[in-house]
Amino acid sequence: QVQLVESGGGLVQAGNSLRLSCALSGRTFNYYAMGWFRQAPGKEREFVAAINWSGLSTNYADSVKGRFSISRDNAKNTVYLQMNSLKPEDTAVYYCAANSLNILSRRSNNYDYWGQGTQVTVSS
Repeated sequence: QVQLVESGGGLVQAGNSLRLSCALSGRTFNYYAMGWFRQAPGKEREFVAAINWSGLSTNYADSVKGRFSISRDNAKNTVYLQMNSLKPEDTAVYYCAANSLNILSRRSNNYDYWGQGTQVTVSS
């Protein structure tokens, strides 16, 4: 029903910034909450940030609070993840996901649709 495509990943030095984008297509008129997750090789997928449909409510993992900011532009069917003060431990494949319940869940199983992921590599 919904397709998600992440972009904006790349290689950056520690301390620099990067902004990821997630473009939605298909049935985008539903009130989806959106989340960002990340997964490093050999590690479990972990929650990064989430935002409800209106954009008024957000939630962040403790590891990224104060550094990352999630936002969305529903007119453009796009959600963003602004990542500042990047650290090598932020290196992972970042995935965006849509939650049809419009709930700020930290659990990946609560999300219905997923993008293909975009690689973020932070060098020291």
